[in-house]
Amino acid sequence: MAQQRSTSRGPKGPSRPGRSGAARRAAEARAAAAAAAARLRRVDPRQNPKLTGRAIILVLVCAVLVLSFASSLQAYLQQRRSIDDLKSQIDTRQQQIQDLETEKARWKDPAYIEAQARQRFGYVMPGETSYVALDSDGNRIQPAGELADPSTVGEKKESPWWGTVWDSVELAGNPPADPDQPAEKITQKGTEAK
Repeated sequence: MAQQRSTSRGPKGPSRPGRSGAARRAAEARAAAAAAAARLRRVDPRQNPKLTGRAIILVLVCAVLVLSFASSLQAYLQQRRSIDDLKSQIDTRQQQIQDLETEKARWKDPAYIEAQARQRFGYVMPGETSYVALDSDGNRIQPAGELADPSTVGEKKESPWWGTVWDSVELAGNPPADPDQPAEKITQKGTEAK
């Protein structure tokens, strides 16, 4: 027959002397955890990356979205450039319109019309004698002055009379220093007077 061992048999096999049931269960749990970790390492998708059908579809959808966004962005930027160009053209045209309206207002002024008739056509008023200044080459000398814009003439506000009087009182009390006179007065004998 079989020999009897000195160890007693437990429910799951022979038990060793000095080992309790809790220690045995902890050792079995560690062994089971190590086996499960070994199985997980073998199945870990990070170690064996595979391109699945879902991943391919996701990449294609993202690529289509990026391309459509890029074309939309390009169209948007092109429209912004076009709008900026049109705004600059509008500003230029508005400035031209304003210049033409100013010119139109000048032609409503009889003095401007008379000056233009004298300048462009050489007209003179009845009873006047026309003189033409010529340079050394015999060419007509052009005048340097021009008439002012009628809308700017007469815009100067006159100050009230008491303001002018008060300014003259202040000037009399504190006369400005004359830069042509010396700082000290010199007499005939060379002595300085104070």
